[in-house]
Formats: sequence, C-alpha cells, structure tokens
Amino acid sequence: MVEIISDQAINLNNHESSTMDIEEIIKELDRLHEKNRELEIPEEERTALVKQMGDYANNFIGRLSKVDAFSEKRPTSLSITGKKKSLQEILQIYQTEVAETGINAASGKHFGYIPAGGIFSTAIADFIAAITNPYAGVYYAAPGAAGIENEIIQWLKSVFSFPLTAVGTLTSGGSISAQIALTAARDKHAVKGEKIARSVVYLSEQVHQSVQKALRIIGLEDVIMRLIPLDEHHRMKASALEDQIQKDVEQNLHPFLIVGTAGTTDTGAVDPLDEIADVAGRHKAWLHIDAAYGGFFILTSKKDLFNGIEKADSIIIDPHKGLFISYGLGAVLIKDKNALLHTHAYSGHYMQDAAAEELIRSPANLSPELTRHFRGLRLWLPLQLHGLSPFVACLEEKLLLIQYFRKKLTALGFCVGPEPDLSISYFWYPFDNESNLKNKQLMDAIHHEGDAFLSSSIISGQYVIRIALLSFRTKRESVDDAVAMIERCLKKIK
Repeated sequence: MVEIISDQAINLNNHESSTMDIEEIIKELDRLHEKNRELEIPEEERTALVKQMGDYANNFIGRLSKVDAFSEKRPTSLSITGKKKSLQEILQIYQTEVAETGINAASGKHFGYIPAGGIFSTAIADFIAAITNPYAGVYYAAPGAAGIENEIIQWLKSVFSFPLTAVGTLTSGGSISAQIALTAARDKHAVKGEKIARSVVYLSEQVHQSVQKALRIIGLEDVIMRLIPLDEHHRMKASALEDQIQKDVEQNLHPFLIVGTAGTTDTGAVDPLDEIADVAGRHKAWLHIDAAYGGFFILTSKKDLFNGIEKADSIIIDPHKGLFISYGLGAVLIKDKNALLHTHAYSGHYMQDAAAEELIRSPANLSPELTRHFRGLRLWLPLQLHGLSPFVACLEEKLLLIQYFRKKLTALGFCVGPEPDLSISYFWYPFDNESNLKNKQLMDAIHHEGDAFLSSSIISGQYVIRIALLSFRTKRESVDDAVAMIERCLKKIK
C-alpha cells in the first residue's frame, strides 16, 4: 500500500489561483519554493552524495570476484512510501534487494547469457549525460549531443564497411533495432494488405526471438516463415535457402526478407553471410543480419567470418554486448534512407524551428522514439578515454578462453558441441542412462551453488549446458572457478 503524502499548500486549487492577486501569488510561490528547494541539492551536499556513491561503487567492484554470480534470493521490500530516506539507507536497500538477488550481470563469472559488462567509464558517461541532460533526439535542440550519436553511427559504418549514404540510429538494444530494420524492409517492399499473406521471410531455428516478435509488432504476423536447415555447425545452409526461394517463386509467392545471424545466441554460430548475400541479391530480397552479439568480433582474428556483412540491407549491433557497455545501447544500420524515413520522419508545429535541419541528423526521425535518453555518450566517452585496442584485446581473450574451457571440460569426460565460431559453446555429460534428466539435475546443482552462472538449452533433442563468455571481467581464473564448480556438481549427480 503506497502512502500518499498530501499537503494543502501543494494541492492548490486551480480556480483559487486564478482569482489571486499578484501579492498572493508571490506569497504562494515563496511557500512552494520552500517545499521544493531541496530538489536543487547544494554543492556541499552534492559532494557528500558523490563520495557515498563512489564508496559504494568501489566496494561493489572490489568484492565482485568474491561473491556468487547467481543467487536464488528474491527481494522482500521495495515499496515506495513517499517518505524521505537517506542515500545510505537507499544504497543498503539496493544492495540487499537488487544487487544480491538473481544474476549478477557485472560478475566476471556470469556465463549464462550474453551479458552487459558494465565498464566503469560507461557509468561516468551516464552520470554526465544525466547531469547535463541534453535532448539528443533533434539536432537543432542539441547539435553536440546529436553529433556524438551521429559520429558513433559513422564509426559503425566504417567498422562494417557500410556506405556513407547509409543511415542508422542508437537504440535501447537488439529488439528495438530489429523492429526498426524490419519495418524499413516492410516499407521498401510494400508488404501490406493482401500482400502480407503471400510474402515470405527466411530464417533459421537459431534466429533470435526478437525477430519473430518484431514481425508481430509491425503487423506481419501472418507472413509465411520458412525455417532454413542448418549444417553441423548450426549455420544456415545457403544452398537450402536458394532451393526454398526457388520453390516459393514457382508458387507465385513473394520472397522479401532473409534474416541471417552473425553470432547466434544458442551456439554462437555465424551464418555464411557472403553466400546468403548472393542469394538475396539474385532474388532482390532484403537481407537483414543480426549481429547484436557477434558483430564486434569483426575487429578480431575472426574477421573473415564476417565477409559479406557489408552486402546486407540492414544490420543490428549491440555495444552493450561486444563492447562491454552497460545494458541499454544497441545500434541499427540501414542502407535505404527513404525506407527508414518513410515510417519515422514526422514533425509537429512545436518543432517547426527544427524543420530546416537535415532529417537524418536528428535521431528522432530514425526510430520510434521522440523523447530519448542521450545514450551515445556511454560509448563515445569510453572509446575516447580508452581507445579501441583494449576492447579488441578483450574480445580476443574471450575467443581463447572458450577454447581453454572446452579443453578443460573434455578432460573431465564431458561432450562438447562443434568448434564454436565465437565465444559461446555448450556441453553435456554422457551419463549411461537418463542423460537429459541428469544433465538437467547437473544444471540445477550449478544454479544452486551459484559461484558461476550458466544456462541451458536443447540442441537436437539433447539437454545441454551453455557457456557464453563476453564479460570484460572474465579471466582465466574465472573459467577455472567455473570448471571446479562444474566438477563438484557432477560428483553430486554421479
């Protein structure tokens, strides 16, 4: 039950205020100012609050290697009462009710899902962005802030060899990025009305669920979806894609969208992008590539896996994955500017001062968001502060660590999946009987212990345990701890 604090002075009747003379208004304003002045915290108190926050951050980061990556604990009280608390009290509540519950995504032993690393320099950027609070949606309103976001898009275009004429925007993550890209594909191919039921989307069973979700949201729930077979490495077969499109053309259907993946969530596989791009080109279909997880591995020794990504009509990439930024930063690049602007470029009378600005310089014209967080600083500042090489070194480290982990598990008698393209792999123990049940019991034991966090999946009918290495804090010692935990848990099941 939320307690509402009422105050007659705050709930001033609008009718009464309209009949007040100027002296009464001034007196009432002075009274209200006394009530709200604490929202502008004085410098001395700000300094003390920042110190408390710094102490909390240092303590949290300093203890990360000593705390579990997963806890079955759940919050007990996060109620809003409307009453004041000190920052110290609030931080204590946060620590026990939030930071110590569920998955510790900041931990170097968070291996279950593709994590957000949360580098400290991102927190600095978010702090500055929140303090200065520029409106980055429209170039006219904040040319510097919008300029930073546009500069990041330019940099991403150079990383993925997209033409300068391509457009893009920063988003909250892969789901919104996919929605923006697939909407552009829909509008480019005029997939609406009766044409929806004859239009075909081609993807694999390894595609991220955000693709189907996006299609549903943008009104394409009734398109025909073809699941293209995979090879033994869980990559889409380009030849099977070609065959299926040929069959659909013969049936007078409309092949309009192909979705390839550069780093699948389940297995980390990279589809044969160059071959798929050639198929898309022959049939004039829109090629969308989901590189949310794997995209930034193009900066590493694995760059050849990404040949052909430059031929895509749209790609999505998540800096909050491959560049270790805190959750909340994705990006989408699209070659057809008009297809993107068709949906998102609108203007109200109150924005008429910005009407003369170039449409694509204002991020609000390129996504569903009008009001939006100035999220570009959370990547621009770290790249300026650290340069690019430490990020690349972290990615290369993860590629080696996944090989290290697989060799350790094999030595313990585990079966491992095919050689991974990137930094995700899976494994299972070959129990003599009830393999799926016992591997699930092993997974439950791992979760219960919590020292490291892993997750599970079903691959070709086999219950498997997944490991995804992408935290900048994951080191060899982290993997050794995970292997030791897995071995302890295995002994409980055997």
